[in-house]
Amino acid sequence: MKKKVTILGSTGSIGVNALNVINNLEIDIVGLSANTNSQLLIEQAKKFQPESVSIVDEDAYLIVKDALKNTSIDVLCGKNGLLEISSRGDVDLVLNAIVGSSGMLPTVYAIRAGADIALSNKESLVMAGKIIERERKKANVNIFPVDSEHSAIWQCLVGESKEEVKRLILTGSGGPFREKKISTFKDIKPEDALKHPNWEMGKKITIDSASIMNKGLEVIEAVWLFEMDPQKVDIVVHPQSIIHSMVEFDDTSVKAQLGLPDMKIPIQYALSYPNHIKTNWEPLDLVKIKSLTFESVNYERFPCIKLAYESLARGGTSSSVLNVANEQAVYRFLKKEIGFMEIPKLIEIAMENHDWTEDPSIDDILSLEDWTTNFVKSFSSKYIK
Repeated sequence: MKKKVTILGSTGSIGVNALNVINNLEIDIVGLSANTNSQLLIEQAKKFQPESVSIVDEDAYLIVKDALKNTSIDVLCGKNGLLEISSRGDVDLVLNAIVGSSGMLPTVYAIRAGADIALSNKESLVMAGKIIERERKKANVNIFPVDSEHSAIWQCLVGESKEEVKRLILTGSGGPFREKKISTFKDIKPEDALKHPNWEMGKKITIDSASIMNKGLEVIEAVWLFEMDPQKVDIVVHPQSIIHSMVEFDDTSVKAQLGLPDMKIPIQYALSYPNHIKTNWEPLDLVKIKSLTFESVNYERFPCIKLAYESLARGGTSSSVLNVANEQAVYRFLKKEIGFMEIPKLIEIAMENHDWTEDPSIDDILSLEDWTTNFVKSFSSKYIK
């Protein structure tokens, strides 16, 4: 029997890759969602013939509705439509590839509907890790990581005892500014930060990779995914992006997962777990790679990582604010409204000034999201006039 799958964020980078992967698997697409990209959603719907699609933007909804009027596909609209398609009770697995904090509620709704989650939307766990873990256990479902780093750790832990894990080691390329003089960071433009040396990704995560906030968010995600003490999650800079992460055990042995920087690999594993399905993708050739190098993290160069660890130490709503402040600051940077160095500064100020709550509800987090968004939007840049 084919696995029934819904893909949230199907028109983004992860979603498009997932649909390419699905051609290799026994999967039935029952739902697709997008934010604004009506044309690509229409193309995907006509090709995969899901039972329903959802698009958040109301103007785009009218375009999709008209294009699919002669089909049996149900077209849903807005945030309510997204939550409806997320919470279908007949789905085996929901791949959440939505970018940003808007992916949190769909994760919660899908879990409550009894679906396993293939999670690319790390913001879900960063913002509401405690709540989602509680809901996951209550519903008795699985969360399969899609991020290459967490997929690597997941694979390294297969057959192992978590009690014998000494630490998790997340690797990161170091981004485009790994060797750039800190004194020149104030002059970084969005077009500079969007030039990732190894990965092809969406704009938001590419900027996160430039500031290395993506590693900070991944640390928080790893804490919740693997129920690990933050002090046991480390980061190592690995410019080649071949080792995707490692696990060190109490006996000092280390397991690593290697592969070319291709998101189709972790996506397929999340969709086909526990199987490694044969593909015709380019294989890893270590002789061709020649060497693998490693560096420690420079926290002065990349203060966002330090802020992520601080948010874990503070607990409560701190990580939620960190996530939303970063997201909104990145969007403002992309619009050239603030400077690159103001991203961590905005996050730090928001974390210090928000109304901290130790054990927030979903409603508390949503209210805090609104506060943080408005706070960041009201910030006046010292660099951009």
